Amino acid sequence: MVRRTGEATRTATIKDVAAQAGVGIGTVSRVLNDHPAVTDDTRARVRAAIATLDYHPNRAARALSRRRAGSIAVLVPFFTHASAIERLRGVVSVLDESGSEVVLFNVDHAAALEAKFTQLTRRDLADGALVLSLRPNADQARRLRDSRLPVVMVDADVPGFPAFVVDDVAGGRLAARHLLDLGHRRIAYLGDTVDPAFRFISSARRQQGLVAEMTKVGADLPPDRFGAGIHDSAVALGVAMRLLQSEPPPTAVFAHSDTQALAVLEAANRLGLRVPDEVSVIGYDDIELAGYAGLTTVRQPLFESGRLGAQRLLSLMQHGTYDGPKRVELPLEVVVRRTTGPVGAHRPQSRRSGAHGAHPTPATGRPARRASRPVRRGNTNS
Repeated sequence: MVRRTGEATRTATIKDVAAQAGVGIGTVSRVLNDHPAVTDDTRARVRAAIATLDYHPNRAARALSRRRAGSIAVLVPFFTHASAIERLRGVVSVLDESGSEVVLFNVDHAAALEAKFTQLTRRDLADGALVLSLRPNADQARRLRDSRLPVVMVDADVPGFPAFVVDDVAGGRLAARHLLDLGHRRIAYLGDTVDPAFRFISSARRQQGLVAEMTKVGADLPPDRFGAGIHDSAVALGVAMRLLQSEPPPTAVFAHSDTQALAVLEAANRLGLRVPDEVSVIGYDDIELAGYAGLTTVRQPLFESGRLGAQRLLSLMQHGTYDGPKRVELPLEVVVRRTTGPVGAHRPQSRRSGAHGAHPTPATGRPARRASRPVRRGNTNS
């Protein structure tokens, strides 16, 4: 990036590259912008000069000349959550090859929502945007459309925007059907709570699917078998302890996420309950840790949703339009591991009183098995 003249150093400029390659500044600019009106020999000489001088073009200047920002914005809430990380991995697997800088906007409090959506409408900020798991309100969505910025939604179904989503009601039904088929009727649900400004609906929709399937067999979800808390392991542990000690105790617990389901396993361990002999546990997401823990879960394609969203955004940025379906519903399935099993005998009173030192049933070494009736959903037009 620097040239040495005697003892002085300075940053290489586009003029230096032109002189080194024996061409004009305009030719260097055309090479930098991948303009086709440059011969292969000249292009090779310019690129060799760029490498020799370690020249790095000013991104802001290039954006101005090309009327592009040279970056892609990714808006995501609570990006340290395991499911968000997995989606971001899918996004980065595509955008790393795009030549654009990825600018990550983490939204971890409601007050930042309006500011972040407003920033996205600035065309000098990014050439396109991926919005993960956030649903703009009507006014924010209108301003995004008016900005004509290419925008793709992932895990957020917003009219007028390309979106990659799953059916959370169907996911709740899948979890319920798996437990009901094992004979469970006293099923508890550990949900998620968050500031209403985020407009998250997944927890309520998964609960809706659970209750709908339970109702078919005459089972219900009374208040003492429902609990909710913020998406935090310590909070989920406290909620799970209460649920597992309710009377009569649940024989199974469905958690809104794998993170919360892992907290249920810890609560069962602290209470001396055998999993799955005395209580079955099923989560949602299939994050990496779920496999190590042997957790039965409803798998949603986290990595794939990020990858597909990024691919769709690049297509929109390149072509301006997309002829495929606006809304793509991705498949869900239950992955059965060792934390669910047939309903067992009622657990002893001493177990409910809080015995310590017991551990969940050890791993059997058996491979994960699929539920007998997974829901697989393909692309659908909105």
